[in-house]
Amino acid sequence: MAKVKPFISTGILRLFNRKKLPVIAGHKLLYSCNLKCKMCPFWRRKDEKLLTLEEERMMLRKLSELGVIFMGFEGGEPLLRKDLPEILKESHERFHTSLVTNGLLLKARFNEIKKYLDYLFVSLDGIGETHDEIRGVKGSFNKTLEGIKIAKEEVSLAISTTLTRENLDEAEKIVNLAEELDVLVNFQVAYDYSTADKMSPEKEKLRKVLERLLYLKKEGKPIMNTKEYFEAILNSWYKGVPWTCKPWLTINIDPQGRIVLPCYVLNEYTGSKRIWEIDIKSLWESYDWKKYESCNKCALSCYLEPSIFTWSNFSIVKERIIDGMISIISTSLGF
Repeated sequence: MAKVKPFISTGILRLFNRKKLPVIAGHKLLYSCNLKCKMCPFWRRKDEKLLTLEEERMMLRKLSELGVIFMGFEGGEPLLRKDLPEILKESHERFHTSLVTNGLLLKARFNEIKKYLDYLFVSLDGIGETHDEIRGVKGSFNKTLEGIKIAKEEVSLAISTTLTRENLDEAEKIVNLAEELDVLVNFQVAYDYSTADKMSPEKEKLRKVLERLLYLKKEGKPIMNTKEYFEAILNSWYKGVPWTCKPWLTINIDPQGRIVLPCYVLNEYTGSKRIWEIDIKSLWESYDWKKYESCNKCALSCYLEPSIFTWSNFSIVKERIIDGMISIISTSLGF
């Protein structure tokens, strides 16, 4: 009989823990990429020496000991790493494992990685030429779409869309595409990094799109974000009612194994000490998180969604915990 992953039996109890410790981990495997997205600073960086497979194992063991439940890999483009299947295998044995990819290499490499993934996010930022223009390579939309069609048949998959000044008008079209493909779509708002093109949307136009996406979410369209995600942005950025950001729930590790503090964006993803060289619990407990609680400068879903999670809101608990755990358990048991 198939066994449920160990983290499932301890995961819910871990979520009740009120200590300031991370539940989610994100790791950039490299900065190199086969696209040149306007809003992204990472492909513009030169990779230093990447972690070896054994160093990746060291990192994963450290995160497992810390009690992390969800492990997400990204880049750059992760599928450019030849040892990706081995890394994902190590993660899949310990965590709920997800991958973010631009999809260009899915056709070639999907069979190598599919059995080590619990969730796959494929970046798509517009329809046809809009996507190609934002991502800097002609023909990328068709290749990404082809990859989605292949992968969605065998793993849980969501389109990942960054709302920018150049694709706001196509947000609903992307929802419709997701519905046609029978996948979900997750939205987040572009953040203006100092070393990338300034692509954050015009404020009033963004408000209208967020309101429309909130409406579509309530109507049952295949939008992965919770309705509270859109409500939090609208309340904070347009009504002056901030959400309480909890960056300590997520730990990010750069391609050299260095911990990124305090979060993904405020220091533009600059790592410091290697994760296996420090006592993370002591660091997390002593770090001054309080001054970041009212930040609200970004709307990255990997920070905003965990921050607004509360056990007293049944719709969030059902969507993020109950439905998710049922899906994970069913998959683990082969239902």
